[in-house]
Amino acid sequence: MASQKIKGSAIKAPEIAADEAQRLSQLRALNIMNTPAEERFDRLTRLARRLFDVPIALVSLLEADHQWFKSAQGFKPAGSPRNISFCGHAILRDEIMIVEDAAADERFHENPLVTGEPHIRFYAGCPLRAPGGAKMGTLCIIGREPRQFDEEDRATLRDVAAMAEAELVAFQASTCDELTQITNRRGFMTLGEMVLNECRMKNRPACLTFLDLDKFEQINESLGHREGDRALMDFADAMKVVFKHSDLFARLGGDEFVVLFNGLLQQFARYLAQQSVSLKPLPSALLLWRSGV
Repeated sequence: MASQKIKGSAIKAPEIAADEAQRLSQLRALNIMNTPAEERFDRLTRLARRLFDVPIALVSLLEADHQWFKSAQGFKPAGSPRNISFCGHAILRDEIMIVEDAAADERFHENPLVTGEPHIRFYAGCPLRAPGGAKMGTLCIIGREPRQFDEEDRATLRDVAAMAEAELVAFQASTCDELTQITNRRGFMTLGEMVLNECRMKNRPACLTFLDLDKFEQINESLGHREGDRALMDFADAMKVVFKHSDLFARLGGDEFVVLFNGLLQQFARYLAQQSVSLKPLPSALLLWRSGV
């Protein structure tokens, strides 16, 4: 697919790759978008800024229509539109994308990030891959003067990017339930606070629903723990189908699950919770639920 010109300008928006849906699915599975800043990522962008003597270093993740910075050194905005992003172009490559002089590059010379703040002239971005292989964003460095970037520089940037990838994988492992592959208690507490803050700011309703499997111990005792695990996985799969992306759902532990509905009233939350039961038959298990606004 050819790059599209942004209406009313000569700026070329980045292409959208054929595997975009899969890429977004793997990115969202990390449960990292819009989470608070963390020292383990900030130390890498600080390191990159020092190593290359540049004013800006970022860990940038690309959503459907915007890029968001998990870590930003030397740049205050939390993100920018994807259609003007350099990183949107960089994730289309398997290797580092180098722009030695953005003012002389037909893709970027009229870009507002070049003509205005932060006045980008030099850019180098190394794609960051999810565990499933999709390119979810970049570790990038930005300068305000043109510069060259040799093979030794490229190797160093690859090394720092590899460390950023490792931290992204570690983040997913720490917030994902190993058995059911949905968010765990730690992830729910981190992300749930952010969802509730957003609801308060936008004056939106929120509904918290707790779900557990009654007589679950009988499954383990009569059919064995393998069948108990299977029941938990089946129910988690049903939750993945029923609850839309803006809903946060998690396994708190044992047979206890939780769903935080963003912008949904209690009566609709009850209906969706009942739908999650009907999709997957659970052997000898009855679903109990309780909710509150």
